[in-house]
Amino acid sequence: MAVSDKDFTVGVIGAGAMGQGIVQVGLEGGCKIVLHDAKPGGAEAARDLVFGRLDRLVEKGRLEADAVAAMKERLEIAADLAGMAPCQVVIEAVFEDLELKRRIFGELEKHVAADAILASNTSSLPIAAIARGCEARGRVAGMHFFNPVPLMKLVEIIKGPETEDAVAATLAELGRRMGRTPVTVKDAPGFLVNTGGRAYTTEGLRLLHEGVGTPAQIDAIMKDCCGFRMGPFELLDLTGIDVNYPVSMIVYEGYLHDPRLKTVPHHKALYEAGRLGRKTKAGFYRYDDKGGILDAPSPDHATDAAAPSTVILAEDDPRLTEFCAGLGISISEVDDGVSPILCAPIGEDATTLAARTGRDYRRLVALDLTPDISRRITIMTAPGADPAMRDAVAALVGREGRKVTAIQDSPGFVAQRIRAMVGNLSCEMAQIGLASPAEIDLAMTLGLNYPQGPLAMVDAMGVATTCRILDRLQAITGEDRYRPSLWLRRRALLGLSATMAA
Repeated sequence: MAVSDKDFTVGVIGAGAMGQGIVQVGLEGGCKIVLHDAKPGGAEAARDLVFGRLDRLVEKGRLEADAVAAMKERLEIAADLAGMAPCQVVIEAVFEDLELKRRIFGELEKHVAADAILASNTSSLPIAAIARGCEARGRVAGMHFFNPVPLMKLVEIIKGPETEDAVAATLAELGRRMGRTPVTVKDAPGFLVNTGGRAYTTEGLRLLHEGVGTPAQIDAIMKDCCGFRMGPFELLDLTGIDVNYPVSMIVYEGYLHDPRLKTVPHHKALYEAGRLGRKTKAGFYRYDDKGGILDAPSPDHATDAAAPSTVILAEDDPRLTEFCAGLGISISEVDDGVSPILCAPIGEDATTLAARTGRDYRRLVALDLTPDISRRITIMTAPGADPAMRDAVAALVGREGRKVTAIQDSPGFVAQRIRAMVGNLSCEMAQIGLASPAEIDLAMTLGLNYPQGPLAMVDAMGVATTCRILDRLQAITGEDRYRPSLWLRRRALLGLSATMAA
């Protein structure tokens, strides 16, 4: 039976939030649905919730009443797994327990047709491990939806090492019938989105761990300067520490402790303390009953200092010269010994630049000119710097209404580090063949609401510039966490786009 056939039947095992979402989009796609949940009354309760959501869509004018009535007729409750016998595809959506999933798949093989497809909605467990106990492993694949399913358009189709091409193609077609955008991914820890998404939050966590900035400062920079809808700490609190910490560890351990995927002790501490984010009203922020952030410190650097009349440039930098011209500030060719010294490092911190150039670190103020600075600009100083120099420069760059965030010394500031790490991890996913460059960018924008695909982001920053940031981060920190992917390095050396396929 073809996926497009009217009577195409899909089984859903597990009636939690994900299972309910899959049922809803399956019904909206015209499929027949058979729902089973091991908890007595669980499937019936889920059915009522799904029907209630469909009725509300009728009230809002998004669906027709007759269409919803027909959808309700297409849903059947199965008392046990034997009720999955008529299904062409069965999607398992129980919680992340490998042995449980294996038992379910083994039992399903006793009841469904020989050509029925068995799919898991797992977000991180290897499909190969789930299929291990099956007799017909070629029909087992992953079909990973994103929460909330009715709103998130992406679905990852995961091919295990023995998954047949026709099986993956059928699931992709089913995803399209359900109104989702399918992306085919190789079986690997965390698959595509849950692996690629690690960089944004874990590098934010690393910056917090190093004392570079507060959650509010880092979030503001990534939103105002880089176009992300949420900062990394807002995102961590929204998804829940009880979700993102275990997934971070699954991916980190799955890639055999690759330092690019490492989280920090504070992440674990929040998890163990039960400070799980919005759901417990406390995580990286505190929350009120409506989910609003309470008492967050301002990310803005407030000062009543006077702007300087003259500045010195630490080194010849056309970007910085143009920026100063736009501010109408005079640049002295001779160091007068008292004026602020400005620099705009790429991948360096103020300390390293001062040591390299021999400039007075006490008067040196670094500005990040790489992201969008129309609304906010990030400045930083070396240890021991004169706060009066920082405040004078903050007054200068913020006097036209632009907000200023002053952070502690950091190679690559905040925006350079996080964006370079996001791009580098996606380059590595392209290098190891998790998906094509186009599918990586599509998945990351649909699955994580990034302002642009991470490989396109590398192109926008400059492939060579991104590689340079990472090289300097690795040199300064001594950590392989920042080693550039070969995908990135080769394209930087050859002047090629990061989105160019191998």
